[in-house]
Amino acid sequence: MGEVTVTYTSKSSTPPPASSGLPILPAVPAQPAPPAPEGPPPHPSPTLRSPRRTAFAEGLDQLRTAATTEPGRLRIIGALLAALVLAFGSVTAWQMTERAAAADDVLTSSQPLTSDAADIYRSLADANTAASSGFLAGGQEPAGTRDRYEKDIRTAAEKLVNAAANAEPDSPSTATIAELNRLLPEYKGLIERARTYNRQGFPVGGAYLRYANEKMQQQMLPAAEDLYTKENQRLEADYADARPYPWAAIALGVLALAALAWSQHRTYRRTNRVLNHGLVAATATATAVLLWLVVGHSVARAALGDSYDHGVRSLNVLHDARIASLKARGNENLTLVARGAETKKIGDRTYDAYDYDFGRDIKALGDHLAAAGALADDTAGERPVTTALGNMKEWRERHSAAREQDEHGNYQQALDLVIGARGATGECFDSVDANLRAALAHEETEFKHAAGDGRDALTGLPAGAAVLAVLGAAGAVLGIGRRLSEYR
Repeated sequence: MGEVTVTYTSKSSTPPPASSGLPILPAVPAQPAPPAPEGPPPHPSPTLRSPRRTAFAEGLDQLRTAATTEPGRLRIIGALLAALVLAFGSVTAWQMTERAAAADDVLTSSQPLTSDAADIYRSLADANTAASSGFLAGGQEPAGTRDRYEKDIRTAAEKLVNAAANAEPDSPSTATIAELNRLLPEYKGLIERARTYNRQGFPVGGAYLRYANEKMQQQMLPAAEDLYTKENQRLEADYADARPYPWAAIALGVLALAALAWSQHRTYRRTNRVLNHGLVAATATATAVLLWLVVGHSVARAALGDSYDHGVRSLNVLHDARIASLKARGNENLTLVARGAETKKIGDRTYDAYDYDFGRDIKALGDHLAAAGALADDTAGERPVTTALGNMKEWRERHSAAREQDEHGNYQQALDLVIGARGATGECFDSVDANLRAALAHEETEFKHAAGDGRDALTGLPAGAAVLAVLGAAGAVLGIGRRLSEYR
């Protein structure tokens, strides 16, 4: 065979060694690179990345991972138990703080302000009555009547100052108090003019007295009654805040005790250990808080209810009775001052305006006294009301006799039956007022005793619940920690 000679044209190719025994193939020529495409280079395709996970999702994964092991489950149980006990204590402290504050307001703020408002009304009405009584006595006004008028005006001014200091800023009560402070000097000025002209024997003094009475009856007493109504509403609101059961705290307490009982049962089933000291301590503190909450609030609620039923309700009726008696006395006096100058037409009949109002007021007095007698829960409270009711009936009979004398033209005899020293209607009015004052003092004492018991039943409960809840949470954590130590 002839010899075949191969020629290599590629510089980078290395001929195989001759000793390899392999056939020598011809080299393949290199292909030229394809031409670059015209235009801008294409954008590289974005790299696909997994979405970023939130901390919450990662936390859930960690919880799920931890829940697959017994130590992880114990840590979760311990955290939940501590959170439940702390939530129970916090809600208990919050709700009972509100109720304790409302109970304290009932005793020290709203009810005293209600009594002050009633005293403002009584003082103004009594001052008006004293002024008319002194006018009827003639130019030489009795010193006792004058002193009574001055004392009533001072009392009204002092109570207005006290009410202004304790009223909420920009409240309707504040505006009413400001109005009464404006009207009081105007009324006093009219009374002084009436006295001056009466001493001089001028009939115009009676006109000034009637004008002062009109200002009192149409402006001042309605404003004082409005203040009394507003303070009563404030008292009702404080009772409404103090008495409701703290259902949220009770529900959390039951839930916390159920969770603690379940965790101890779980521990017993897994370890056959009857007691876990930490969990037992947590259960004891939670039980103590729940019992303190239920018993303490129940006692406070009962005492506050008693203070309202046998204190506030009786006080309100007695205040209304005293106001009615004062209005009746003022109208009785003005019947003789006006001497028929003021009339009122009802249907086809014409009445003396002041005498007609007297009849309406004396009827209201009888109704209020009957209600007060029904509300009295002991002999000490019932006796003055019964006596006042008897005085009221005698007053009505004497008034009828005085009106009969006046209608027959016997003015002096009628005057003696109204403001005379003996056998006059003034004696009956004074007896009614004195007995109502005694009944009010008794009911005020009853109220303070019952409301004080209600407030005291809540003393220390908010702070005690918070402290015991912290101790209970610590006991739960320590109890679970004891179990965790067994896995280390």
